[in-house]
Amino acid sequence: MRLNSLFQKMHERAPRLGKAVSLATATGVIVGNSFAGSIPIWLMGATKIMTGADIADKTVIKIANYWINSNNALIDTILPKKDWRISLPDDVNIDGQYLLVSNHQSWVDTSIVQYISENRLPLTRFFTKFELIYIPIVGQTFYFLDFPMMRRHSKQAVAKNPALAGKDIIEAKRACGLLKDKPFTLLNYLEGTRFTIKKRKAQQSPYTHLLKPRAGGLALAINALGDEIDGILDMTIVYPDGVPSYGDLWQGNIKRLGVDVRHIEIPNKLLVSLKNGGYEKDKATKEQMFAWVEQLWLEKDKRIAMMLAEFDD
Repeated sequence: MRLNSLFQKMHERAPRLGKAVSLATATGVIVGNSFAGSIPIWLMGATKIMTGADIADKTVIKIANYWINSNNALIDTILPKKDWRISLPDDVNIDGQYLLVSNHQSWVDTSIVQYISENRLPLTRFFTKFELIYIPIVGQTFYFLDFPMMRRHSKQAVAKNPALAGKDIIEAKRACGLLKDKPFTLLNYLEGTRFTIKKRKAQQSPYTHLLKPRAGGLALAINALGDEIDGILDMTIVYPDGVPSYGDLWQGNIKRLGVDVRHIEIPNKLLVSLKNGGYEKDKATKEQMFAWVEQLWLEKDKRIAMMLAEFDD
């Protein structure tokens, strides 16, 4: 508390200095923890891959949670006073298994998911490109933590080698399957990319605050994990003062933030079909899934407008 008070006074009396010190502190702690954790991550991750030892898997998760919780402690300690309005269901469980869909505006979004999840939701994973595995520390950590890593093949590559068709989906299902016996929150940004006005106009998106959603990733996850999940969650995140950069977070520039997480239900008939792989082989199921996602996005677009208006009241 004393350290928090010191940072608060610095931000109030010398804002520019406060921002610089907060950013430098965050950078030092995050980089230091990343390097300090890299060796244990590698050792335990390699042990997990070679032996399948449960203790190695749990240790990798503990190291990842320590890294995330350290970042969360920084948010609570070094940033100035903030108006962050966060709402989560009371019945979520840190030992549960959840699919989480969300709108996507900034690199900060994932850090906010980790912040609101502490002691409430399991470790967050998300679909990522397999090529990230070559990024030192980060890529290997994703792999050891069973992030579903997608190998995407271009239409040209598939045309040259038809055997590649469907390989990315098979691999993604295999990766999702690794989560079946452990707690998880599998995050899916349905828009597929970060929202910008330019992208919305280029897409001719029918939504004011959102890009057009994609249904394939969520359908794939339901097919791979449907019988395991405890629920599907929908997160809506807003930044009333404008979309921030990652640096803005650690300088304390995100004074106002809104996050709303709630349960959502897929019609049972559609859910059963998705679990059985209907999205890939049944045109009617795909159409129903798109209709459901579009309705979800229509409601989210209205919710974003309401959440933004509440900050101006």
